[in-house]
Formats: sequence, C-alpha cells, structure tokens
Amino acid sequence: MQEAARRFFATPSFAVVGATQDASKFGYRILAWYHVHSLPVTPINPSRQSISLQSTSYPTIPSVGDLPKASETALSFLTPPPTTRKVLEEAKQAGVKAVWLQPGSFDDSSLKWARENFESAVGGFEDGTVGGEGWCVLVDGENALNAASRTWRRQKL
Repeated sequence: MQEAARRFFATPSFAVVGATQDASKFGYRILAWYHVHSLPVTPINPSRQSISLQSTSYPTIPSVGDLPKASETALSFLTPPPTTRKVLEEAKQAGVKAVWLQPGSFDDSSLKWARENFESAVGGFEDGTVGGEGWCVLVDGENALNAASRTWRRQKL
C-alpha cells in the first residue's frame, strides 16, 4: 500500500470527490490539506460553484467527467460507498489512473474494484498506515508525498 500511496502522489494534480464548504466535514478538511501542502487541487461538488477556504476560493466542477486532464489527476474520495462505486466507474471511463479511498468512503466490493481497475488505488487497513482508521490523506499523506519526492511547501489555510 505504501507503493500505491507513493504513486498516487506522483500524479501532477488532484481532485477531491465530495468536497464541501462545511469545515466540520472531511470533504473540507481533505481539500484544505491539499491546499496547505501547495498541491494543485480541484474540488468536485455538483451543487456548489465554489468552495472557500480561509485564504482562497476554489471553483468546483460537478463531476469527474469535467476534469480537463483526468489522466493526470488523482482522486480522493469522501463520498458514501454507493456513490463512490458509481464515481469510480466514471473515473475509469475518464482515464483517471490513481484513487485514494478515504476511510468511510468504500465497502469491500468498491475497494476490490478500484484495485483491479486503477494503476494506483489506496485504501483499506493494510500495513503502513500511521493511523488506526485506515489509509487517510490527513494521516499518511506527508509520508507518501515525501516517498514520491514531491516538492511542496506549507502555506496558510
């Protein structure tokens, strides 16, 4: 799984499926994590035109199919398992190569499908995660960024 996480962060850009304006939810916290780590990120939310963090606002796109360079974008999922499976199928069709299924966003079937259909699929509870809730960008992201030799700088939220 550590290798999959490294490959995930070797991707040029990122998108958060299930990004939200609600700062108490993980869809906001994960979007903010990408921003704080100075990574190019696009929020995906079909019901909002933008999501504002404290220091900037990001325009949203309604679906994975609207990504301008899907094959160069890795997706973080923060959606309920039935939605995740549907969007995984859309992502595969769009040419996405790497996905990260956050804890709570997948069931066993979706995780298995992701591992069979993407070059890199991060998720689950395999060895290597720093936390006890499963592979999470908030917990494991910096280690994976460093393993990918990804240049980043911390910036204000």
